[in-house]
Amino acid sequence: MAMRLSEEDGLCIPVPLYHCFGMVLAVLACVSVGANMVFPGEAFDPAATLAAAAEEKCTALHGVPTMFIAELDHPDFARFDLTRLRTGIMAGSPCPIETMKKVVSKMHLAEITIAYGMTETSPVSFQSSTADPLDKRTSTVGRVQPHLEVKVIDALGNIVPIGATGELCTKGYSVMQGYWGDDARTRESIVDGWMHTGDLATIDADGYCNIVGRLKDMLIRGGENIYPREIEEFLFRHPKIQSVQIFGVPDPKYGEEVCAWIVLRAGEQVSAEEVQEFCRGQIAHYKVPKYIRFVDELPMTVTGKVQKFVMRERMVQELKIREDKTV
Repeated sequence: MAMRLSEEDGLCIPVPLYHCFGMVLAVLACVSVGANMVFPGEAFDPAATLAAAAEEKCTALHGVPTMFIAELDHPDFARFDLTRLRTGIMAGSPCPIETMKKVVSKMHLAEITIAYGMTETSPVSFQSSTADPLDKRTSTVGRVQPHLEVKVIDALGNIVPIGATGELCTKGYSVMQGYWGDDARTRESIVDGWMHTGDLATIDADGYCNIVGRLKDMLIRGGENIYPREIEEFLFRHPKIQSVQIFGVPDPKYGEEVCAWIVLRAGEQVSAEEVQEFCRGQIAHYKVPKYIRFVDELPMTVTGKVQKFVMRERMVQELKIREDKTV
C-alpha cells in the first residue's frame, strides 16, 4: 500500500529471502499484487543489482542502507539506466538522510519509502508513503501502520511528551507470541502486550517517527546523553566519507568517550584531525569524536546490519582499556 505496488511493477530483490525483508516486504508484497520479482543473484553484489534493475526495467528496488551506498559508489554506476525506478524500501538499519537524498536524485527513486520494525513485529510498524512530503520521507520512518498501537516511554515506563526521546514500544496483531523456548526473554521483551523494541525514538505532532538510535548504543559522557545517529548524520555530509559509525568506548574520567569508525570514498584521504575540525563549531564539543579510525569496511551481519559491539571490543583491545573502570 505504501509503495502503490501493482501488477505493472517489477521489484528488484537483492535482500536475503531467509529474512523478513526479503520474504515478507519483497516476495509476499509482490505475490499479493502480482508484481514481477527480479533476483540479481544468490548474494548481494552492487554491480549485479544495478545490472538487473536496468536490464529488467525494474520500477522498484529494496535494500538496507549499506546496499544503496555500495550501489551509489560503484565505479560503473553511471552506465546503468535506472530511469524506470520509482519506489522501493530502504530498511534494516537507520537510513542516513544524505543517502536517502542521493537515492532520490541519482537513482530516480522519487517515491522511495523507509520502513521500520522488527522480525518480532512481523516486521513493519512504521513506513513512509509515496504521498508523504520529501523531507518526511528522508528524515523519518513514516507513520504507524494500520491496526497497531505505539508509544514512546521513559526509563520508568511513563509516556514521554510529543517530540521527546524515549524507548519505542509496539502493540497489536503483528506482535509475536514469544521467543521459541525462551519464556524469560519473552517476559522481558513483551510487557502487557507491548513489545519493547530497545530503539530510541521521537514521534512528532503529525505522527511521524524518527529513530534516534538503539537504547544500548546511547553514550553517556560526563553525564551528557549522546545519540550516535546524530553524529553519524552530521559526518555523512563530509564529501570524502562513504560510511561512518559512532559508538562509545570506556573512559576512566568521563565514563565513555566518542569513537568513530570511518570508511572513506575510493581514492580519498583525510586525517583524524581534519574530521575533528569539520565537527568543531557545528556540533557540541562533547560530541566530537576523540578516537577516529579509518577502515576499509565495517563489521556487519549477513543481513547488512553493522555490529557496533565488534568495533567497541576491538577498540577496547587496541586502547588497552580496562572495562572495570567504566562509570
